[in-house]
Amino acid sequence: MRKPELAAAIAEKADLTKDQANRVLNAVLEEITGALNRKDSVTLVGFGTFVQRHRGARTGKNPQTGQPVKIKASNTVAFKPGKALKDSIN
Repeated sequence: MRKPELAAAIAEKADLTKDQANRVLNAVLEEITGALNRKDSVTLVGFGTFVQRHRGARTGKNPQTGQPVKIKASNTVAFKPGKALKDSIN
């Protein structure tokens, strides 16, 4: 499912227009992004938790040549599914 399809599903379930649902979806995604940018975690009870994680610098390997490559430290986002989400897919 892509973002426009998700917005259409939200519009149908929440009795909104597609434009309103798209604005709501964009607002939610912006708030999640902003919270992660501030190093806050975002917990949606029953769904899961988004957290920012730090990856330290490390040495990788170029798959074509086999030569070692230095990979810089970076931040990434991790998602831990909640119990209700895990139970619904199993």
